Parts: sequence; structure tokens; C-alpha cells
Amino acid sequence: MINKLFISVVFFAITLSAKTQEEFIPPPSKKVTEFSFTQLTGGVVLINARLDNFPDTLNFIFDTGSSGISLDSTTVLYFNLKPTPSERTIRGIAGIKRVSFLTGRKLHLPGLDIDSLNFHINDYDILTSVYGLKIDGIIGYSVLSRYIIKLDYDNNKIEFWTKGTIRYPRGGYLFKPSINAFNALPVQSARVKDAVTINARFLYDIGAALCLLLSKDFIEDSTFLDKRRKLYVKEAEGLGGKVDMHITVSRELKIGPYRFRNVPTYIMDDVNNITSYPVMGGLIGNDILRRFNTIFNYEREEFYLTPNTHYGESFDYAYTGVELYFIDGNIVAGDVAKGSPAEAAGLKEGDIVVAINKNFSQNLTALKQALQGINEKIKMIVRRNEQLLELEFKARSIMSR
Repeated sequence: MINKLFISVVFFAITLSAKTQEEFIPPPSKKVTEFSFTQLTGGVVLINARLDNFPDTLNFIFDTGSSGISLDSTTVLYFNLKPTPSERTIRGIAGIKRVSFLTGRKLHLPGLDIDSLNFHINDYDILTSVYGLKIDGIIGYSVLSRYIIKLDYDNNKIEFWTKGTIRYPRGGYLFKPSINAFNALPVQSARVKDAVTINARFLYDIGAALCLLLSKDFIEDSTFLDKRRKLYVKEAEGLGGKVDMHITVSRELKIGPYRFRNVPTYIMDDVNNITSYPVMGGLIGNDILRRFNTIFNYEREEFYLTPNTHYGESFDYAYTGVELYFIDGNIVAGDVAKGSPAEAAGLKEGDIVVAINKNFSQNLTALKQALQGINEKIKMIVRRNEQLLELEFKARSIMSR
């Protein structure tokens, strides 16, 4: 005969255990604020915020590829702030540098104040010239890790929610990236295919205005690329300045259940090992990731992606061999690649671009878009040594072999 006291004790223990577990269940997540953001080239997210008690509205890039939060050095100088030097360094595509800090600062977003933030200081002049507007800083893990954040690329809306339990909507897929304990960056497994098929790990980087970047070591060690692929010289920008890379296409990128074909792919000689090869093969950028409305739940290491209206948009395969920058109030031609259509037309680095295809707006984004038509005539008016020149060329396709 079973002892009734034993049953009662067991029942009491089970009940107590259940109550104890219930006490540790976090409360439901609640929305704190919602506001609009701007999409820059490649879907990069730009939000407005204020620092401390200063009235000026600042421009911040929202970036999962940043392990902290930062301010531009000229913005710091404008506010007459005095950062504290440190021994910490940060790595970028064009260099490694030691950084100073402003500690214990407050950031004011629409409907949300975030305090106790430690900003490292960096020079973002190159980003300002790339996007054609002042970039005052980058918001990364220091903010992302404090909330559940929802990005809606269909409506250009961002929402901040408190940490807690949350029900993800139907129609998407739950990713479980690993958040690196050393640098707090999300790393996601994905499959890439060209000459061979490889499963590898990639930095999940919404601050990168590209589709896919692979390190040169990854390419060479895996013999990943089809030998018939043509590589085009391409100037790229990031921390530390400009650097030459190559661009081509990869046959396929598969992330979770989502598959993209003929993906524009940068190849970088990663001398500073920002991709941490062989731990990672490269990074997936926001020209892929902007095609999903996303919920970032750093506390649970969960990113929930739902395909949006941009999912089926075609990629940009146009290649002219020149990048445009906004410098000192002018749109200026950067490095002109040898053997490129731009070089063949006579364009030179430093030429001031007056108009492209009769567009005299001096809108950097619009003029960049005017360079994206493959095999269409591009008529460019430039000023060189106080003379106006008209140049004509056609963009090639990086799909060609």
C-alpha cells in the first residue's frame, strides 16, 4: 500500500517547484516607443537622436556589426567634449586604431531616454562622404542588448520593447545566432554555393551596405569561386578609410530556409582579420537583411526574420569602376579603377560631378542610382580645372564572365 504521506510530500514538492519556476518567468514584453527611420544606400538604417542636454539632432547608423556605441570625432569637438584616452582598440576594413571614451552619457530617442552609455570616439568623415549627410555616430550592442527591437523596412518604422516574453508573428523564421562573448557581435550560420557548396559562419551586419563579403583566405582555402568568375576592382569604405576590394557574384546564398541566387559578393584581403577567419568566412550585409522585417532579441539570442516587400527585389549588378562621394559641398569621383568603363571614358579621380543623365540635383543617392543601368548610356558632366567636360560610358554587368 502506497504511503499517503509520501504522495502528499511529493505533490507538495511538485507544486512548490512549479511555483518557483513561475516566479522566474519574465513578464510580457511591452512597447516603449515607435518612430521612423531613414534607409540609406544598401538599406542601412539611420535614426535621429540627441546627446545629453544638447538640443542638436544627430544622425546615428543602427548597426549589429558594432560592439558598442560611438560618436564622430568632429561631433565631439563641436560639443566641446573631452574624451578620456584608453588602451582599447577597434578594428575596421582599413585599419586598427586606439580609441578614447565619453562615459556615463545619455542618449535621447523619440519617446525613450537611455542612460549610462559609454561612447567610444571615431572619425566618421568617410561615412559622411559616402552617404551625403553628416554621420554623428553608430548605435550598436550597447543599446541593442537592452531591448527587444523591431525593424519594419516596409514602413521604415522601428520599435523598442522591454525585455520579456514575446510571441513572434507567423510567416517568418526564428534564427539563433551566437552572440560572441568577446566582441558581442552576432554570428549566423549560412550556406554559400559557387564552385563548391560550403556551410560557414558569418557576421550578421545590418551596418554593411552590401549583400555578401567573403575574406580572400576563405576563397583561396576553400577554392569556393568558379575559376571562370571575373573579379572587378571595387573601392569600399569603412573604419579607417577606403580600401580596394573585388566584386563578383556567388551562385547562391542560403540563410535558414531563404535562398538568394547570383548574389553580388565582395572579396576582401582581410589583413586585419575583422572576419576572424577561420572562425567566420565573412559577413552578410543589409542589402540581403533589409529584405526581412526583423525582431532582435539579444537576451535570448533570437533574431526573427519575416520576408517583406523588398524580398524579391533584384540586385545591383552594374559596374562602372567609380564611386561617388560628397566632399566639401561637392559630389566627387573617387578612385577610378583601371580597365573600367569610367576610366575608358576619361573620368579621373577628383573630378567634380555636375550632373548625370541631365540630373543636376546634386542628390548623392539619386546620382548613384543613375549609375546602375546596365548597358545603358551614362552621360556625365564633370568639372575639372574649372572646365566642364561631358563623358559617356556604359556600365558593365558583374554577372558577365
